[in-house]
Amino acid sequence: MTAFEERLKDLISRRDELTVILTNPEKVSGDIFADLSREYAEISPIALCIEERYALQKEIADLGGLLADQSEDPEMRAIAEEEFLEAKNKIPELDRKLNLLLLPKDAADDRSAILEIRAGTGGNEASLFASDLFRMYHRYSDLHSWKFEPIEVAETDVGGVREAVVEIAGRGVFARLKMESGVHRVQRVPETESGGRIHTSAATVAVLAEAEEVDIEINEKDLRVDTFRAQGAGGQHVNKTDSAVRITHLPSGVVVSQQDEKSQHKNRAKAMKILRARLYDLERTALNVARAEDRKTQVGSGDRSERIRTYNFPQGRVTDHRISLTLHKLDKVMSGEGLDEIVDALIAEDQAAKLASLE
Repeated sequence: MTAFEERLKDLISRRDELTVILTNPEKVSGDIFADLSREYAEISPIALCIEERYALQKEIADLGGLLADQSEDPEMRAIAEEEFLEAKNKIPELDRKLNLLLLPKDAADDRSAILEIRAGTGGNEASLFASDLFRMYHRYSDLHSWKFEPIEVAETDVGGVREAVVEIAGRGVFARLKMESGVHRVQRVPETESGGRIHTSAATVAVLAEAEEVDIEINEKDLRVDTFRAQGAGGQHVNKTDSAVRITHLPSGVVVSQQDEKSQHKNRAKAMKILRARLYDLERTALNVARAEDRKTQVGSGDRSERIRTYNFPQGRVTDHRISLTLHKLDKVMSGEGLDEIVDALIAEDQAAKLASLE
């Protein structure tokens, strides 16, 4: 038996073992039960695919034996041959499905995410586009029943967004949004453009896996915490206490500011959540660079400076440059409804590249 076949049998054995344990939850503690439940959820689809493969192999062997029997009725042999070829043709697709299930999983895929959107080049038009992206991800989150909770939103005088930081909570958020990181470019005619000329502006998007305290250990002595008075629009809404917080992580130089809450304590808690996510992202990026000798095999590097997508309003099209995908359904993408088509294509391309690297 090959090492691969041994691995398949071990996975089925582990699934069966977990089934027994999870049917007796009183014998394990709550934390362990939760961990085992997650493991079972990951292994189950793989085990089912392996069992389907075994059943198909047995069917092929049985039909092969029937075809080898020259005394069998010719009509039965004809039916058996048709079924034999049909079963054999299922093997490649089943093996591909199994290989996809066996691909190493990104440990952060099931996590919630911190979404950061910033207006780039293009002045007011860039801030309006950043606001459009903010709404697009909000609607996309609603469609997936994720919780979309703004942490900080800095608006401009024209109703745009200079910068927005959002927590998107739900299962598998990071898996579906992580490839959104990069530069998003827009081409359209601004409302203030009397000559009808198309302007190009941009916004950057960063998607960070939400980190837990056990992922990133932050030493208080590595932090410099500054408090200051929040900047408001003036008048009665100006915060007259030093409730805004700026946290600098001295070893990495990462700086996070938070001022949306009136309470200094709440601002610090939000800032720490963002800081933890950014440090976790730095750590993941360093690990990925160390592991991947050839970054070209991946769909996008996640580099914030990389132009990943163009939204062309006059032509009603969206182009993702990493996979040369163009959709003529800009309105549906901007409403969040059509974004899944792009995300699914990116995931499929990423999986295909990973499978190719194993050959």
